[in-house]
Amino acid sequence: MSVLRLGIPKGSLQDATVQLFAKAGWRISINSRSYFPGVDDPEINCMLVRAQEMARYIETGALDAGITGRDWVQETGASVAEVGELLYSKQSLAPVRWVLAVPEDGPIESVKDLEGKVIATEVVNLTKKYLAKHGVNARVEFSWGATEVKVPQLADAIVEVTETGSSLRANRLRIVDTVLESRTVFIANHEALADPWKSEKISNLALLLSGAIAAYTKVGIMLNVRKAQLAAVLGVLPALKNPTVSTLSDPEWIAVNTIIDENIVRTIIPRLKAAGAQGIVEYPLNKIVL
Repeated sequence: MSVLRLGIPKGSLQDATVQLFAKAGWRISINSRSYFPGVDDPEINCMLVRAQEMARYIETGALDAGITGRDWVQETGASVAEVGELLYSKQSLAPVRWVLAVPEDGPIESVKDLEGKVIATEVVNLTKKYLAKHGVNARVEFSWGATEVKVPQLADAIVEVTETGSSLRANRLRIVDTVLESRTVFIANHEALADPWKSEKISNLALLLSGAIAAYTKVGIMLNVRKAQLAAVLGVLPALKNPTVSTLSDPEWIAVNTIIDENIVRTIIPRLKAAGAQGIVEYPLNKIVL
């Protein structure tokens, strides 16, 4: 039987990725003592791999496909195919940023002030490209972690990843510039995509993962309304397209079904009730495939 070798990012993206796969329809179980998670699909073999190394293993064919950050694809320079962008990170659906940060009370105001200085970071290649773009000559040192604590004693500045900036502020650091904005991506080996079975399996995974992400911030709404009040109710509802409207056994009543943003439900439901809607039901969504 054909099997797809799939890389699951170990570390900060791990929990969010397992939750995403669950919404997409795959149950992944992780044993803390094993790097080979179980999955309820006999056509998939999973392996936990650090996001920093994922692109390299997929390039060499050790893995067929996997999930990592676009930043790490660019940092390693690996030749892989980007199957799709997955708009999630460890804390939110927002992209992460690699930022240039300095001591908040220090004299550095721009990248130009780093000429001849020392910068600590995990993304050495990305940082060197950024400095070259700005015509700045500085020493870039690889950081094995805890990068925020290295300034000012061990480095003059850092390039560090952030979603909210809270960790940088807690360490009294000030953001000078954004080096790179990155999102999570689903990538694949070129030869794997040339294999018809693996290509279809990868495409199906990407489709359902994207559908699960699209559903994260949406909910479904069902309601009944008298035909005479339908226009008023439809005037309240936003929708992906037009709401689904169908007749009930009583010809004077109409059923309405639609999808809306979860964050507006609390304002929409009272307005729907006021417009004449009855039997309003809100329900969660696992996937939206457009």
